[in-house]
Amino acid sequence: VQLQASGGGMVQAGGSLRLSCAVSGRTSSIYAMSWIRQAPGKEREFVAAITWSGGRRYYADSVKGRFTISRDNAKNIWYLQMNRLKPEDTAAYYCAASDSPHIATAQAMNIMKIVFYDFWGQGTLVTVSS
Repeated sequence: VQLQASGGGMVQAGGSLRLSCAVSGRTSSIYAMSWIRQAPGKEREFVAAITWSGGRRYYADSVKGRFTISRDNAKNIWYLQMNRLKPEDTAAYYCAASDSPHIATAQAMNIMKIVFYDFWGQGTLVTVSS
């Protein structure tokens, strides 16, 4: 499974950006797709996830109501629409996919755990100025 992220950039606080992640390879094995970010000097942080089959969505509390994750299975792309951006959203954003049975069997408990994501795209940088 190969992932290619795009769409980062610079925006003022309150603005919007949309990130995209194109996936190729053995997509039939994927249970979930996510966005994970890492700010300078900080640990990686789960942002949002969506299941491949049912489209259920999960969000970190810090982005609920502002970010929306979606998918287009026909095109093998998923998106992160980011609205009302804040300076604290500044980070490198990574798309990641999981084929872990731990997510398949205990979705709500495990889908937000970064450890279960095995396939990663390159980061795309989002910078929000105040």
